[in-house]
Amino acid sequence: MKLKQRPLTGKLSLEAVKLPLLHRVFSARGIDHEDELSTELKQLHPISQLKDIEKAVTVLVTVLEANQSLVIIGDFDADGATATTLAVKALRMMGFKKVNYLVPNRFEYGYGLTPEIVTEAQRFEPDLIITVDNGISSVEGVDKAKALGCRVIITDHHLSPLVLPNADAIVNPNQRGDTFPSKNLAGVGVIFYVMLALKNKLQSKDYFFKKHLPIPNLTSLLDLVALGTVADVVPLDKNNRILVEQGLKRIRNKQCCVGIKALFSVSGRNIASAVSSDLGFSCGPRLNAAGRLDDMSIGIETLLAVDYQQALKQSVMLDDLNRERREIEGEMKQEALALLDKTCLDLEKEENLPVIFCLYKDDWHQGVIGILAARIRERYHRPAIIFAPDKEGVIKGSARSINGLHIRDVLDLVATKNPELIDKFGGHAMAAGLSLSEKKFPEFVDAITTVIDQHYSQDIFQEILLSDGALGINELTIDHAHQLRFAAPWGQHFPAPLFDNHFEITEKRILKEAHVKLVLRLLDDQQKTATTIDGIAFNVDLDQWPDQGAEVHLLYQLEVNEFRGIRSAQLMINQLL
Repeated sequence: MKLKQRPLTGKLSLEAVKLPLLHRVFSARGIDHEDELSTELKQLHPISQLKDIEKAVTVLVTVLEANQSLVIIGDFDADGATATTLAVKALRMMGFKKVNYLVPNRFEYGYGLTPEIVTEAQRFEPDLIITVDNGISSVEGVDKAKALGCRVIITDHHLSPLVLPNADAIVNPNQRGDTFPSKNLAGVGVIFYVMLALKNKLQSKDYFFKKHLPIPNLTSLLDLVALGTVADVVPLDKNNRILVEQGLKRIRNKQCCVGIKALFSVSGRNIASAVSSDLGFSCGPRLNAAGRLDDMSIGIETLLAVDYQQALKQSVMLDDLNRERREIEGEMKQEALALLDKTCLDLEKEENLPVIFCLYKDDWHQGVIGILAARIRERYHRPAIIFAPDKEGVIKGSARSINGLHIRDVLDLVATKNPELIDKFGGHAMAAGLSLSEKKFPEFVDAITTVIDQHYSQDIFQEILLSDGALGINELTIDHAHQLRFAAPWGQHFPAPLFDNHFEITEKRILKEAHVKLVLRLLDDQQKTATTIDGIAFNVDLDQWPDQGAEVHLLYQLEVNEFRGIRSAQLMINQLL
């Protein structure tokens, strides 16, 4: 592990940002001009640059004018749930009468538009199927739908395979030949753009006037776009930052759906001060729990609810599922660490760690393997793939990677060099999914280890922690914490500011046998200041933390702590250095 200070690569003028600390933070994120910080909707990339979007709109208008039936096929994660909800709401706002949705149960159908889910969708007698957050690899599913006389629109954001489905339209910024400047839209962002294009087309035809319908305000759905985008951990480039910040503004003003209000309530978060981390660490996991352990329809119905009490009741169900998920995850993590102890020489020595962790146990829960893979990655700074049983003789894996190692490309190389080893795979640079025969698991471990050894340098396994530098005593204030909190929607590839300083521990308490609560005194040029500040570190190895009176080097976020109506500055400790 190595600590480095972020280089100030941006050319942002000091006059553009009033607070010198913010100037430093934005310059370290490559911001050259204040326009890059603007979150006005008019600066979104043009709709027309998305390939096939006109084709998609043409099909939708035809279905609307003929009063035909359509089914939205979503995914069982938070991005899929928000995308499904947005599509249902937007289409109904625009006058579609026969709108239904279906989310594959991961334990019965698996991911995407499979032939089986197409058959299941026939109970709605659809003339059109629209996928959201899936479908780019669903060749067989689309063929099945077409054979049944059903048109198909694919909306997705995952990387496209060599052979694309024979859909009527495919809207995906990551398909070949697409010129949309941002390749980082989440699934909910893609369907939002499609709905905007449809609204514009209908307005140009005077449809709303002729039908005596109010012109729908689709920006009212940006709360869903923000939640799905953050929860899916896509890079927050400028376009995504606009979408997220506009959604957060609606949430903070309580101009959001009652489902999101209820999710904030059950998670104990203050909706009036909502930021992206609330969506990513509180709302998102509760929504995801439905798809991991049960049926994502619970999450979608929460977001579709119009009655707050009903949404609250369903949010409590989601909260219960999330607690259950945490318990299962904890048990699986202990079992995974026990497996690692048996297979690795010395887990405390970085040079002895494998280049990738691949673990399988025949009673692990398929819905939790992705989270466990992320935990193993975080602990050892190695990519991890966790497998669980799927159908008879087949196991399903969920992969999480590290910066510099594109896990989907790695799986592609493994599949190319070892035909018929992997049944199917897909995903992104940092996360992917796959399935293979249980018998072939040892062969797969050898194959993927060989590919990583051959194509990646050992340098990427050196964990580098990036800091925005030290803060002075005059910067460790509630005002600075507040301005940092709301300066931008922080997230993937636009990380929240992290600082490092040396402190003396003046008080130390253990909370719930897992967290450390501290009172810290800043050490500045070896002089102990009189001012102290609270700090907290969650879910730590308690044996590693020194006692009161010790001097420590900490990597932390400067945050606003709210307790019983009192707000104060607090350090959210990321790492004991």
